Amino acid sequence: MRRRSFLKAGAGVALTGASLPLAAPAIAQPRWPSKPVKVLVPFAAGGGTDVVARPWCDKLSHIFGQQFVVENRGGASGLIGTEAAARSANDGYTFLISSSTTTINLPLLRTVPYDPKSLEPIARLGDAVTGFAIHPANGIKTFQELIDYCKKNPGKLAFGSSGPGTGPHLRLEMLKYRTGVDILHVPYRGGADSLQDLLANHVQLMNEPVTTPHVKAGKLNLLNINHFERSPEFPDIPTLTELGYPNSDAPIWISLWCPAGTPLEIKQRLNEEIVKESKLPEMQGKIRMAGSATVVQTLAELEAFREADGKLMAELIKAAKIKLE
Repeated sequence: MRRRSFLKAGAGVALTGASLPLAAPAIAQPRWPSKPVKVLVPFAAGGGTDVVARPWCDKLSHIFGQQFVVENRGGASGLIGTEAAARSANDGYTFLISSSTTTINLPLLRTVPYDPKSLEPIARLGDAVTGFAIHPANGIKTFQELIDYCKKNPGKLAFGSSGPGTGPHLRLEMLKYRTGVDILHVPYRGGADSLQDLLANHVQLMNEPVTTPHVKAGKLNLLNINHFERSPEFPDIPTLTELGYPNSDAPIWISLWCPAGTPLEIKQRLNEEIVKESKLPEMQGKIRMAGSATVVQTLAELEAFREADGKLMAELIKAAKIKLE
């Protein structure tokens, strides 16, 4: 009787077990990145943003084992490429490397075809450490000589920028506001295009990282440093503050951005790797060669800096009454 009951109970358990649905096998998610990553640069190849973007994309390709491919989409002062990034899928396979021109400055100066908040900062890649560079044929060797010449010859010198509303353009407008000089603004599609005309003395001034190698080669004269401290590349060149013009800079900072909603895990991994590399002499040297300096910030620190810089630039634009042509 007991044996019969035991067998019956066992059969019931076996039947019940057989009737239970089998657990579905877990589907492994592919590890990011599992394919090449597109990185939009909204300015021409060879310009100030591009020469910072390329060593970083090479390094990220090596770290993550997938190609981070630079795609230049210049035009409209960077709006075209930035809009494309802002409208991209937030799946971690499209990013933007841009200066504060398209993410901070232009939205303060005009209506842009994207919501600036549709892009989120991931890491600062380099702050432009440069100054006003002039063709030596003009005979100007110091910042004060520039100011004196412009006051005696209003509108005679031309300044080439990578486009209206870009960081270099705002640096020119702040110079004009602080010193009262009159310099003609000539916008280009990118810094590389402007540089060619500067080297030919078709325009006389620029303020972009792409001028750095030519200053070192003696083809251009560097008159100042637009940064809070002197450049180790040019230790004898004074800052604007040292020259008697404090609070006269329009910062140019280049960062990696992503479409809003990109997974936090991806942003954190990228930030951590970029912060780690930013502390190493090898990457610091490469970014210095591009006329910039590496900056270490966490995601939270970078977001706070973005907000602070936006407020500062809004105040400067209002005080200087800067408007786009």
